[in-house]
Amino acid sequence: MAPSRLFTRQTAKALAVAKQTLNHPTTYRTFASVSSSPVSPARNHKVVVVGGGSAGLTISHQLLRTGKFSQDDIAVVDPAEWHHYQPGWTLVGGGLKDKHELKRPLQSLVDPKLKFYPDSLAIFTPEDNTVTLGNGSKLTYDQLVVAPGIKVDLASIKGLPEAVSDAESNVSCIYTFDTVGKVFPTVQRLRAGQAIFTQPAGVVKCAGAPQKIMWLALDHWKRAGLYKAHDDASPVKIAFATGLPVMFGVPKYSAALEALRQERGVEGLFGHDLVEVDGNTAVFARPDGKDKVRRPFDLMHVVPKMDAHAFVKNSPLANEAGFVDVDDATLRHKKFANVWSAGDASSLPTSKTAAAITAQAPVLVGNLVKAMEGGESRPAYDGYTSCPLLTEYGKVMLAEFKYGGVPQETFSRVGWDQATPRRAFYHLKKDFFPWVYYKSMVKGTWGGPKGWIN
Repeated sequence: MAPSRLFTRQTAKALAVAKQTLNHPTTYRTFASVSSSPVSPARNHKVVVVGGGSAGLTISHQLLRTGKFSQDDIAVVDPAEWHHYQPGWTLVGGGLKDKHELKRPLQSLVDPKLKFYPDSLAIFTPEDNTVTLGNGSKLTYDQLVVAPGIKVDLASIKGLPEAVSDAESNVSCIYTFDTVGKVFPTVQRLRAGQAIFTQPAGVVKCAGAPQKIMWLALDHWKRAGLYKAHDDASPVKIAFATGLPVMFGVPKYSAALEALRQERGVEGLFGHDLVEVDGNTAVFARPDGKDKVRRPFDLMHVVPKMDAHAFVKNSPLANEAGFVDVDDATLRHKKFANVWSAGDASSLPTSKTAAAITAQAPVLVGNLVKAMEGGESRPAYDGYTSCPLLTEYGKVMLAEFKYGGVPQETFSRVGWDQATPRRAFYHLKKDFFPWVYYKSMVKGTWGGPKGWIN
């Protein structure tokens, strides 16, 4: 930085601090910052990261670990009080974890060298390299990373908010912190009747999760003597109602899951997109747009529709679908060269999982740093993602794949076909992944299949 520019910045900062002290001899903040250093009046940062979820924290800390950023050069914006390990909510729904053990105060996960703004994001103005926060203040940046995740919209299905909040109903959902605790008690409570598990058409976080909870419930009822495959006398009957035409989007794993469905006697309602919960009746739309299908139920696990947050969807950064419009291989915005995105909010055409972020983050960080130094982006992201599919208590099918639904399996090197459920994969899902997530991933030191990174 030129001496004159440095002097100007330091002078402005000193004047701002003095003015604040004179006007406010006693100050307090509702949300304490993790940074003790004052910020200049313009609130300028080299990098602003929108989102303190899996992608935002991983990227922020990997940027910091490059050694190219000083105190408060990187800002993180997120209004959340808590950070949740959301992949673990399937385990909560299966009675294997308590939801409270999977959350941490967000501020406790943000490195003190980062400037943390506990506020919402209101407006993107990429033409001016500016974002406006919910409180009206503005931040300017050299580089912008947009990673706020996506919205889980319970209200997208008529009657669902009322049903999941009713303690007496057997309608539940693993996709929110407030509703996930209801899932396993409803499974335990059902002694007989029709159980329906749904998956919507369109974008969904971890596309395997809607059936993971079904397989765990089936195993629970089987062990309790309440479910018998292909037996008309079985007290519990199970149906999987999905807006998709198949069990899973990757042909290899879809075939294996379809074989499981048939073997275990689960009714497949393909092309059934839940649009309403009407008492104890599920109402489904069909692809042909003809008459809706109504099915009674005694228990229903519902996965609501999901979409980009409005502040992303209605911004200049979004594509037609409402997601941040980035290059599939570089993660750089297609129009604004100093804007980047990863995780659920991005337009990347791969499954939206935490595992995908382990592969996306190093590519984004490397390309962003190159851009700051005047270099060219490297097209290094191949679409890698992973979905550990719980198929019963004690076994997991570890789906790993890249763009085009092509399997990219870590354990093929030891001769394992990962479409075969294994106990070893179960312990990765249940024990190792939650541990390594908070221990390393959100700190920027976990590279997924590549192991620990510097």
